[in-house]
Amino acid sequence: MGTPTSGGRRHRRKLRIALPVAAAGLAAAVAGALLTSSASAVTAPPRPAHGAPSAEQLMDRLAIAVAGDDTPGETGKSSLSASAGTATATVDPKIIGGTTTTITTAPWMAQLWYGDDRGTATTSDDIGFFCGGTVVSPTKILTAAHCLRDETGKNYSWYSHGTVITGTSQLPAFDSSGNITDLHGGNLSGVWRQWNHPSYSPSTIDNDIAVLTLPNPVKATPIRMTTAADTASYAAGTQAKLFGWGRTSSATQDISDVLKTATLPIRSDTACADYYGADFVKGHNVCAGDPATGSDTGTTSACNGDSGGPLIVRNAAGEDRIVGVVSWGVKDCVESGAYSVFTKVSTYVGTAYPRVADTNLNGDHLADLWVRNASTKTGYELDSKATSLAARQSWGSFSAYNLVLQTDLDRDGYQDLLVRRTSDGDVFWQHYLPSTDTWATKLIGDNWKTRLSIVAPGDMTGDYLPDMLAVDSAGVLWLYPGKGNGSFGSPLKIGAGWNNFNVVRGHGDFNGDGVTDLLARNKSTGAVYLYRGRGVLGTAVLQPALKVATWTNTTYNAFDTVGDLNSDGKADLVARTPGGTLYLYKGTGSATSAIFATRVSLGTGFQQYDIFG
Repeated sequence: MGTPTSGGRRHRRKLRIALPVAAAGLAAAVAGALLTSSASAVTAPPRPAHGAPSAEQLMDRLAIAVAGDDTPGETGKSSLSASAGTATATVDPKIIGGTTTTITTAPWMAQLWYGDDRGTATTSDDIGFFCGGTVVSPTKILTAAHCLRDETGKNYSWYSHGTVITGTSQLPAFDSSGNITDLHGGNLSGVWRQWNHPSYSPSTIDNDIAVLTLPNPVKATPIRMTTAADTASYAAGTQAKLFGWGRTSSATQDISDVLKTATLPIRSDTACADYYGADFVKGHNVCAGDPATGSDTGTTSACNGDSGGPLIVRNAAGEDRIVGVVSWGVKDCVESGAYSVFTKVSTYVGTAYPRVADTNLNGDHLADLWVRNASTKTGYELDSKATSLAARQSWGSFSAYNLVLQTDLDRDGYQDLLVRRTSDGDVFWQHYLPSTDTWATKLIGDNWKTRLSIVAPGDMTGDYLPDMLAVDSAGVLWLYPGKGNGSFGSPLKIGAGWNNFNVVRGHGDFNGDGVTDLLARNKSTGAVYLYRGRGVLGTAVLQPALKVATWTNTTYNAFDTVGDLNSDGKADLVARTPGGTLYLYKGTGSATSAIFATRVSLGTGFQQYDIFG
């Protein structure tokens, strides 16, 4: 396949001068934490595993990146076949023919700058490049995998060398000496961790999708990905909008100083495959635009520097959604007949969306287990190691509670807890406040002692804001739509007869469509049902039940769903036998009854715990 649509030259020059600290406005690294409020545990939990680079560090990285002229993810494959079979075109990671736009029009746009000085005295081996990205949640940036991995498959370390800029339509300004002089109101952020599709191929640029996690929330307004069921957005002729700072001409390597946009018609898979042959992977790619003319005149196309940016379609409900991520195209972007190629988001949303909601106890991409010892009432963190659990870490006494659930109600990237007090049934949201380095507690459910189940499944309604579910004593299932700040909208009755279940659990997407689901076990028969989410706000949130297993209480007497324990993009389940053996059921992402793989033992002795959360 060739070179992805990234890079873009800024004329290499060495930069080392930083702006004042105030230019970034970053939070300090996290220190130790203490729970506050009478409703909270009396012992301090472990400090959240967050940290952020200083403003000086970010500015130094930015200077290196701005000076660079490297192309991220460049591959060794230099050519591909065109439709006539006679032309060869180096695939090149690129908006030509577009118009200038503002950050108000596209508030979710992000600039991704990578600057690594390689730790040597010379500047000749520095790596510096630029990609686009899209804010899909306050701490999450959707981009292309080739912006995160080089041609050998080795990761670029965005944690050590990355800078993200949001809130501005302009690239940083610099003077004649190469010193950065103006961020144009943009906000700087570091990168906490990175994820790319596990099957990304740098040689073919296939499965080209990735997510960056930021150490602190940004103020930029997020935009959502389209759904797995979306076909209308990909119909040939559908008008889509491309945004980016990429090259504006085939004759220069310079990327645009201002954000640009262009409207491109979606092309059929047949048209794309006719031009690109086997390099265009149906189902994985989508292409858009009128055929390039062979020159800048008459051509509208993505170009170098646009990589990782979004292709947007407004759906029938009038909502803008990301349907594509800029991936690759022909060298210099204007070869006659060529189209811009994008990663097809509907195919990958089931894998990428779990990364949008992957907060966990120790801050990696692996969901973790929280348990309480039945005799001592001590809470413990058990960090996932993908197929095993690390040694437990104490969270202190949780004797006051009979329910503990992990969630992130304010989408700040820090794992929260929902706890129910045994004495009166009050339910509290416990969340970390980085600004004061303390834990705060807020009452969110008054006298819920008789609630049969309380679930923190994530986003049930498709707005990317975490919700809450509860089954009352009459068996009515209620949805509490989250507002993203620890509060909820008016509850909706979404089901009845849920008192027939003695287990109601959920945290993430079990069938791979990018929508949050529920699991429920019938208390009489042991039948376990999958209730697939629809991702809509309303009473019809859940699809009809699908039986996926039969596990009576003599098979398993405790369950937990905390998300993706092995970081494969699929929600998992853990189940405990009465004898105390804990098993991991890895999700398959299937829409059929086989939603879990063969169980894997996580160890014995788990009969000592009476709360799994």
